[in-house]
Amino acid sequence: MAVYTHLGAEDLERLIAEYDAGRLVSAKGIAEGVSNSNWLIETTQARYILTMYERRIELADLPFFLALLDHLSEAGCPVPRTIHDRSGAPFRMVGEKAAALIEFLPGVSPTIPDPDQARAVGSALAQIHLAAGNFAMSRPNDLGPQQTSAILHECGADALASIDPSLPDILDIATGIARNWPNDLPLSIIHSDLFPDNVLMLGDRVTGMIDFYFACTGAMAYDLAVTHAAWCFDRSGKHLIQALGAALVEGYDSVRPLNKSERNHLPLLAQGACLRFIASRAQDWLDTPADALVRRKDPMDFVHRLEFYRDKGHSAFS
Repeated sequence: MAVYTHLGAEDLERLIAEYDAGRLVSAKGIAEGVSNSNWLIETTQARYILTMYERRIELADLPFFLALLDHLSEAGCPVPRTIHDRSGAPFRMVGEKAAALIEFLPGVSPTIPDPDQARAVGSALAQIHLAAGNFAMSRPNDLGPQQTSAILHECGADALASIDPSLPDILDIATGIARNWPNDLPLSIIHSDLFPDNVLMLGDRVTGMIDFYFACTGAMAYDLAVTHAAWCFDRSGKHLIQALGAALVEGYDSVRPLNKSERNHLPLLAQGACLRFIASRAQDWLDTPADALVRRKDPMDFVHRLEFYRDKGHSAFS
């Protein structure tokens, strides 16, 4: 989440008035993240999250994203529902940009997760995969290894080296990951971006899984690998916290057991997960405007994780 577009009080009041959601009391910009503008909205009726879609999200994809939230919420998953406007539309246009009002869910994103929290997140992720099995819509993964390898090559070795002198080394590795990627693993709709800041918890209970704007049709084991890479390392990205990784996979397995092929491919899937974040972070590092209310994230954090998965293989998941 971030704020790229600045809306005045009058603009926000007019927008909220299009919903049966009470009168606007306050609006606070949210600085985390890199893709959209977001505000915490408080009205005389409730709290909401207002999202304006800025980057990487096509207008044609919004019906998929917002219908998915409603589908998963109705299935009992800890996912916020979309607030539809008075005409029944799930989003509105503000100038040339789309905006949606989303249910606010309680909870706090863990900064130092413990094994009980990781286990709960694994279970909740598997629950989402199962619930999405009968979702009527689909969306291709436009940030798979082929695409992320292409993003890195388009950035170019010189630009990557301006971030870190060793970063251009990822180009050959990216090509190899894309070449060896499996295409026969069980599919569902996946979140594909389940960092701790996209999970809300009260203690060791998951109360909200948010920011589904990279959701797509993909391998469920890949989504688990994304979450493993995002949750289970220290801040440097160089050291796996084994207890977290084991608890995450155990929680997932307790709801949806992995098959043999999925388990065998986890190290490669995790490398692909790291590649996706290396590419998006490098691109954002090079493209983010200097005056945006947003923190740039270092792609090297995930280079270290990728190297770990390459070196340790299956032991990373044992």
